[in-house]
Amino acid sequence: MTVLLLHGLGSDRQYMLDVFGPVLAKLAPGERVIAPDARAHGASPLVGAPSDFTLDGMARELEASLGTAHDDPLTVVGVSMGAALALRMALAGRIRIDRALFVRPSFTHRSMPENLRAFPVIGQLLHDVGPVEGQVLFRETPAYRSAVDASPLGGAGLLAQFRYPLAVDRAVRLVEVPRNRAFESEAELASLGARMPTAVIGAPRDPVHPFPVAEQWAGALGSPLTRLPARDDGQAAQLTALRAAFGTWLAA
Repeated sequence: MTVLLLHGLGSDRQYMLDVFGPVLAKLAPGERVIAPDARAHGASPLVGAPSDFTLDGMARELEASLGTAHDDPLTVVGVSMGAALALRMALAGRIRIDRALFVRPSFTHRSMPENLRAFPVIGQLLHDVGPVEGQVLFRETPAYRSAVDASPLGGAGLLAQFRYPLAVDRAVRLVEVPRNRAFESEAELASLGARMPTAVIGAPRDPVHPFPVAEQWAGALGSPLTRLPARDDGQAAQLTALRAAFGTWLAA
């Protein structure tokens, strides 16, 4: 078994290894684990033009980075943007994916859904005024106030985008990636669910990853849905529940 871990917008491969690595080490010792950095994330040297940030284009790049690893059947785990990338890979069928786990999906069949509209605001502020003044100005926006009212930790997560390495140089990712659709229709999801085992994990009170989006994915895919504790009720409890759900799914 080869496990492919795909991170979210603004995150990186290390996050995926930190979250899922301990479970993989226990349940799948010796199995191959691949956790690439997407364009303009982590150690990737690539940034590029706005047109380089389509989900399909980024998915192709990640597939190419696998080398001969894609000759093996893959178990794919994606978080947020990573869930959308995993979905696009599975729908395209260019590499063999045996099963997929979609964690806290945030993209839908709509471009720029309400839950992702804060990211282009952050990206534009980074470009226009930089991370320090940008963070101050962002705190005054309706996008931030709405997020922090729903979840203080969700609001803190948005502010963290101003502090990530190379945030200004990579601001284009925050402007362009949310324009993507993860799927065209729920029928597209249903067709995938009929072809391979899938599962979805979500959490309530998450302004960027609304639980109704997880419900939409799971319902259309016909897959099981795990509901985690809300992050604001305890990050440690959510992480423990996520690892437990992942371990159960991996061992099935």
